Amino acid sequence: MTDRAPLLAAYDDRLRTDAETAGALSVERHGPLLLATFPGDRALVTYRDLGGADADAVRALVVSAVGHLTRLRAEAGLAVAEWKTRGHDAAPGLHEALLGAGFVAGPEETVMLGEAAVLAVDVPLPAGVVLRRVTTEDDVRATAAMQDQVFGRPPSDRTAQAALSRLALDDGAELWVAEADRTIVGTGRLEPVPGTDVAGVWGGAVRPEWRGRGIYRALTAVRARSALDQGLRLLHSDSTPMSRPILERSGLLAVTTTTPYVLTWDEQAAGTTA
Repeated sequence: MTDRAPLLAAYDDRLRTDAETAGALSVERHGPLLLATFPGDRALVTYRDLGGADADAVRALVVSAVGHLTRLRAEAGLAVAEWKTRGHDAAPGLHEALLGAGFVAGPEETVMLGEAAVLAVDVPLPAGVVLRRVTTEDDVRATAAMQDQVFGRPPSDRTAQAALSRLALDDGAELWVAEADRTIVGTGRLEPVPGTDVAGVWGGAVRPEWRGRGIYRALTAVRARSALDQGLRLLHSDSTPMSRPILERSGLLAVTTTTPYVLTWDEQAAGTTA
């Protein structure tokens, strides 16, 4: 599949709403919105589209969602909420409404999608580097700590808890690492999308001193082979400027962009008092 139009249609039809809320502790509908809470004290706001809402209606949706999330924070101890936007959506005034409600825009990423078979290739690894699938809690926690370090985040139990909860679903999700001398130097997850022939490749991270040596491509290839073994045909990823060229060279196509808007309640308070 080399045409972006059917891939974008597949993305909208198969990878939004229900697919994004798999594994949620709770999901509530507010008009076109789905508000989902997940392990790790986090929430997600998503939707298939906004139903042609104008700027006033979009602003009202944001206000309603924030009110609901704030109540959930008091009841369930939420720490952070994400509103996931897409570049091809019709959403007038959404950026301004989210900023006005205290959300902070994260970096834009590119949605990549394509055939798993094009990534399932042999990739030579540097001498001494091996790939293996991670299954034990200790290994998951070590991998999560490595991800936090590579992404410049302070060490947090939240990353590990989210990964452990996802793997506990036992639905084909996998966590892979690259190791050198028993030290984790790279990692990535495979997450099948329930009820579809699609899997996501997420969490790709390689230590800076090991980049440019094929480790990211090798981790992607082993996940692609595993996806094919599970009968899955398409792979998708929200890619940073660093990973996008690698996936494009492998044969995935850029179909749209996505930007996360993140709300923490300290930031909300700062935003509403400024």
